[in-house]
Amino acid sequence: MQQHRTPGPETLSRLCTGLLIRDARRYSGLTQAELARRLGTTQSAVSAWERGHDTPRVDTLARILAACGFEADLVLRHRDDVDRSQLALHLAMRPAERVRMLHRGVEAVGRARRAHPVPIDA
Repeated sequence: MQQHRTPGPETLSRLCTGLLIRDARRYSGLTQAELARRLGTTQSAVSAWERGHDTPRVDTLARILAACGFEADLVLRHRDDVDRSQLALHLAMRPAERVRMLHRGVEAVGRARRAHPVPIDA
């Protein structure tokens, strides 16, 4: 019987980065091969990013998104307004519950994006 481990934060981060790259590429109407050509890399590298098997550096992620016609802004802010009650609720959850909650959030964002598509030139 195969055992399944709950993905840790690093794995979830890679998956989210991969989904961001995949969604930007698809929204731009590019294939993995076309995006790879624009970036001077291989289709297998693009596939590895999208599947979360490799995580690009922040500067590389910005280049990837730019090749898809998007601009990435990274803003670093000190957060004094952290809702500690929410943190406590999340920390009290089992990891599998946190993953389910994340997946529900991703699905909700997907439904909202499909219901209200944003034009590429907006």
